[in-house]
Formats: sequence, structure tokens, C-alpha cells
Amino acid sequence: MTDQQTVPAATRPASASAPVPRTPRLHYAWIVAGVCLLVLLGAAGFRSTPALLMEPLNTEFGWSHGVISAAVSVNMVLNGLTAPFAAALMDRFGIRRVAAVALTMMAVGAGATVYMDAPWQMMLCWGVLVGIGSGSMALAFTATITGRWFLARRGLVTGVLTAASAAGNLVFLPILAWLISAYGWRSASLTVGLCSLAVVPIVLMLLRERPADLGLLPYGQTEPDPEQPADPATEAAAEPKGLRALRLLRQAAGTRPFWLLAGSFAICGATTNGLVGTHFIPAAGDHGMVETTAASLLALVGVFDVVGTVFSGWLTDRWDSRKLLGVYYLLRGASLLFLPALFARTVHPSMVIFIVFYGLDWVATVPPTIALCREWFGEDAPIVFGWVFCGHQVGAALVAFGAGMVRDQLGSYDAAWYGAGALCVIAASCALLLRAKPTVPPVATVPLTA
Repeated sequence: MTDQQTVPAATRPASASAPVPRTPRLHYAWIVAGVCLLVLLGAAGFRSTPALLMEPLNTEFGWSHGVISAAVSVNMVLNGLTAPFAAALMDRFGIRRVAAVALTMMAVGAGATVYMDAPWQMMLCWGVLVGIGSGSMALAFTATITGRWFLARRGLVTGVLTAASAAGNLVFLPILAWLISAYGWRSASLTVGLCSLAVVPIVLMLLRERPADLGLLPYGQTEPDPEQPADPATEAAAEPKGLRALRLLRQAAGTRPFWLLAGSFAICGATTNGLVGTHFIPAAGDHGMVETTAASLLALVGVFDVVGTVFSGWLTDRWDSRKLLGVYYLLRGASLLFLPALFARTVHPSMVIFIVFYGLDWVATVPPTIALCREWFGEDAPIVFGWVFCGHQVGAALVAFGAGMVRDQLGSYDAAWYGAGALCVIAASCALLLRAKPTVPPVATVPLTA
């Protein structure tokens, strides 16, 4: 099979008398995937920053861990709530426009934080602007790209694009930690804002909406889909995209698979972005570890997450996604139960083992979760997954705030780590309770007891 699949001449309109275009060796789907990886890489810088700002903001303004965590929680909730509507807006206005606007919004929000001197301003800049912008570049963006451009290698590409977030941590965390220690926290905010803004021209120049725009089929597809005759009455009565997102939520919420996926993914967010991503660095600081060292450890999580997530995508193309999720959550829970005993002033081999083990599992859950959304919800999967991802971010937000309050009240994060380990057992149970989709009835009408 060649990389490039062109629409057979017999399927083209009779008026298309132009010669068949030359077939390039590289399918344009890979260029689109590369641009998307760069977008996600830039957006990851914003998700790296809260963990680094916790102590500097506490020192400069006297804001407690709970207050700062509340702003991070607003960011995560809006990040999740935006995702399903962003997927619908991509259908209406195009991936390129939505991505460019989202990146610009994140850059403005990050730049404005350098002038803040009150918690509500952090809520507005970091919570609202960056939350909405980053939500548009969330995992629903990945699901939309892979759903449109790839038939073959879909799981693998999903894993690679998901790993871009971890790669963002790898690139940004040590640099931002050094900038904060050398020039203050404002230099870090400006850096991530400028990096996101720099990606906008690349998106506008290279990103394309669908393979058909270039006369191509999705990568791995050999025959065009049968054309459906346009129905003007149906097109005129087409519902607004925002209402479609809400309608799909209502339909999906009537199914058991949606709640099992959303529940397990909420725990995924709680035990990654919400807890470790937000509080690992300040927790290490409580034990005397310097911030740059803790940031390097968290970046190392990103290194192994790239490996784990890409490998998970490969496994998703071959193994039962339900069993993969069950194993992932059980292993994550076991590792979190050991973490409180591993913190120390210096890095010991046991902490390195945790970082490697936990890193391999960080977002390995994403490819099988997206695959299960496609299995149950078909063409509506990107928007439905946007709602599942919303659960991910709500879980992350609750634990980000809750862990900050635990630290303020108890003086230690230990209870948060143990609680997260227990939650992972629940997530594994949700994954294993999800049965394979039956042939009938259609997914939109599967009852809650399916």
C-alpha cells in the first residue's frame, strides 16, 4: 500500500477532465499530524506552569495553596467544558480557525498574568482565558484529527499526538524552572505566551481540514465512501453546532458506556493533571527538594510518557481496550500508594523507579478511551469524547483544589496520594465493567442497562 491514496477517477464528477494528479510519496495526513503535534506541544507549556508558580506566588503575594489551586481548578473545568463545543465549532468553522484563535487566546491570557496582583485576576487570566483556549486544543482536537485523516494507524497516531502533551512538559518544565529561579515567575508566563503565539502562522499555512480538500482519501482508506445525495430541506434545518453538542450529550448520557468512560476518565484526570501535575513540585519542596530538581523529575515523567503513550496506541490497534484500561489504572494506583515514602531532599533510586513506572502510565489511558468512544458512538465520537474529556478535567479540578486544601489543613499531601491510589481501583473497575458494543441496537438508543 502506498502512503498516498487518491480518489479513483471513476468516482469523480464527469466534469472533472483534468489529468490525475501525481501521487506524492508522503500522504498529507502525516503533515497535518505534525502540525497538530506542534500545536499540542506549545499548549502543553501552559499545563506545565501552575506547578512551578505555586511557591513563587505564595512568596510574593501570600496566596495559600488552596487559593492558587482554585484558579488552576477553574482552568481545568473550563478546559473540559470547552472541549465538546470546540469539536462542534471545528465542524462549523474549521480546525484551522479554531486552533489559531485558541492559541492566540492562551497567549493573551498568559501575557496578562504578569500584571496581576489579586487572586481574581489570576482566575480571569489563567482560569478563564487560558482555560477556554487550552480546552479548544484538548484531546477532542486529537480525536477530530485522527478521525478525519487516518483509517490505518489511527491508534498509533492518537498515541503520538497524546504524547505531545508530555513532550511539552519535557521541553518546558526545566526551562521554565530555570527562568523562574533566574528572572522570576513573570518571565515564565511571557515565554509560554510567546511560544504559543509563534505556532499560529504555522497552523494557518499548513493545517488542512479534510483529505477531500486535497483530493485525497484518509490514510489507509482504499475506496471512497458512497456519496449521499444532499437534501436541501435537511441542510436548511440543520441544528446549530452548539445545540448538536448538547444533543449528543443528552443521547450519550442515556447509555451506560458513557458513564463508565466518563467516570474512569475523571479519575484519570484526578490522578494525573489534578494531583501529580499540579502538586508534585510543591510536595517535593515540602521535603526539602529544590524546585529545579523536582521540575526535572516531572519532566522525566514526560520522557517516559511519550514512550508509554505511543506504545499504548500501538497496543490499542491490537488488544482489547477495556483490559488495557483496567491494567493501566491498577498499575497507576499501586505506584501512587508508594509515593509518599519516596520523597526526600535528594533524588534516590526508588524515586527514579517511580518516575519511570508512573511516566509510562501517565496518559497511556487516552488511546484506548478514544477507541472505545469510536466503537460506541461512531461518527459522533469526537464530540462525545469531548464530554468524556470534560469529566477528565472536572476530576482534575476537584483534586487540584482538594489536594491544595489538604496541604493547607494537614501540612502534608500524604492523604491526597493515598486517596488517589484508591480512586484508581474504582477506575479500573469501570473499565472492566464496560462490555463490547452489541451489533444492535444502534448506539444512540442503547439503554442505561446495556
